[in-house]
Amino acid sequence: MKVEFEKIAPDEGSSFKLIQWKSQNDRFFWHQHPEYEIIYVKKGSGKLHIGNHLGEYQEGEVMFLGPNLPHTGLGYGVIGEHEEIIVQLKDLFLGNEFMSIPEMETIKKLFERAIFGISFFGRTRSLIAQKMETLASLKGLDRLIHLLEILKILSQSSEYKILNSRDSRFDFRHQDEERINRIYNYVEDNYTNEIKIETIAEIASLTVPSFCRYFKKMTHMTFTDFLNEFRINNACKLLHNNLGISDVCFESGFNNISHFNKTFKHFKGKSPREYRKEVLFIDTLN
Repeated sequence: MKVEFEKIAPDEGSSFKLIQWKSQNDRFFWHQHPEYEIIYVKKGSGKLHIGNHLGEYQEGEVMFLGPNLPHTGLGYGVIGEHEEIIVQLKDLFLGNEFMSIPEMETIKKLFERAIFGISFFGRTRSLIAQKMETLASLKGLDRLIHLLEILKILSQSSEYKILNSRDSRFDFRHQDEERINRIYNYVEDNYTNEIKIETIAEIASLTVPSFCRYFKKMTHMTFTDFLNEFRINNACKLLHNNLGISDVCFESGFNNISHFNKTFKHFKGKSPREYRKEVLFIDTLN
């Protein structure tokens, strides 16, 4: 699991970077970067954590995120396939003066709104989805012109919501990235065993009370909820196999079937047995 200050360089011969990201059972990572980011979720759904905003996203989601806005990788908690098309660019990707010309006024305001994160819906979402698909197949000047068309549509749309309030403050430093990284790495390596809060607090170089406050502030979750959710997501993957429910329970880090069933239903809204039946039914359809 990586939590890092993401370093981004434009594609060769281009003023911006385009990424076609495909993953399965993706890992959780909490990161930020100085570039703006347009995200189109081509496949998959899951949890959304952008700045102080917590929510869920669906397949087809279109977002525009501003610079240094901390966010998790959208693949976190996704059980099946996940696919995104992403554009990463700087605000001055067209040069120092270009954003100042009158024709760019609405796009300049779009960039200002993106500082707090924007999610688009309705017809705008459908149009951008098509445009992002096409963008991935273009090169050179055609690709740049197509990106400007995307920015034009986004800047003129009223079909959007701002994800964070304008008075939001994101106190996220490199020191926090390193600390959170240590915590997540330890959970990934040890979730099948008992993890004591004293141990994880020591890894974070904090007292137990300070760690509990810190983790809740950084993730908007208690550590217990995070650990349980991590284990349940891994249990979902195991339920796609032929393991018995009790085996899935113990291999996911739980030591009590009753507690496992209760926790699974809390996070997934159904029992492990019901979840497996749904998985098998979907598999027969495919």
